[in-house]
Amino acid sequence: MRIAVTGSIATDHLMTFPGKFTDQLVPDQLDRVSLSFLVDELEVRRGGIAANICYGMGSLGHRPILVGAVGDDFADYRSWLERHGVDTASVHVSELRHTARFLCTTDEDHNQIASFYAGAMSEARDIELRPVADRVGGLDLVMISPNDPEAMIRHTEECRERGYAFAADISQQLARMDGADIRTLVEGASYLFTNEYEKGLCEQKTGWSDAEILDRVQIRITTLGAKGVVITRKGQPEIHVPAAPVEKAVEPTGVGDAFRAGFLSAVAWGLSLERAAQVGNLLAAHCLESPGPQEYRLTGRTFLERFTDAYGQAAADEVAPHLS
Repeated sequence: MRIAVTGSIATDHLMTFPGKFTDQLVPDQLDRVSLSFLVDELEVRRGGIAANICYGMGSLGHRPILVGAVGDDFADYRSWLERHGVDTASVHVSELRHTARFLCTTDEDHNQIASFYAGAMSEARDIELRPVADRVGGLDLVMISPNDPEAMIRHTEECRERGYAFAADISQQLARMDGADIRTLVEGASYLFTNEYEKGLCEQKTGWSDAEILDRVQIRITTLGAKGVVITRKGQPEIHVPAAPVEKAVEPTGVGDAFRAGFLSAVAWGLSLERAAQVGNLLAAHCLESPGPQEYRLTGRTFLERFTDAYGQAAADEVAPHLS
């Protein structure tokens, strides 16, 4: 299954605040917040949502096609992704801008405050999907993850025009985009990914109820953090999949991306939606236990052992043939 993943490619600057953000907020002065947090740690990591998803899929043995825009400082990062199974031949290199930067501070409750500098990502709006499809012999699914907003809309509209199945993952761009644009991104999606908060925000901004969104997408996947994930389809029973056990939570950045990588990998293997969510949950657990979104390492044996412990032997027997 040929899956193109469009979206951000960035360098992550991850910081840790040894306290709680909420303790620093004065309730009657929230209209004029001015805060500085002295952080204990600074980690510079490879990131970006599309790159994180591709890394996870590559780690599970796929060859995902990364589609996005970067600066001429991407050479080392490109090499890293290629070594982990990612096709980077369709990445656009800007002549003017640096690769995007994500700056994020996490408190002791794993709440996050973040800023994102788009940089070269703004040129993603110039990328056509047709040449990508021609190069690889067609596209079975296009993942449209957070990116330059105009690029997200362009890729979605091109998918509709050319008949490419697409998955909608608006997530971080929900706060920025208006209802009309969000409706454009959702309409006709094969899969719609959100977390629990984003689900409500998506409904609020589009003006569509949950039922009305299910009229417009085939499958809706809502991640619930430690409560797992819920999968809904029109006229079908809801599927709830518990989260995989986490040995020790280290850094939440990229956990949702890892879930998507695992989910899409299992879909590409032809497994059920329940198995796809289980694979996604376990890959998310690996990411949460690591200090960055591309720092976890997988082996087929250990992944399968943990999968068996989390979801049982029968489920593991279905996944096992696909793990090397």
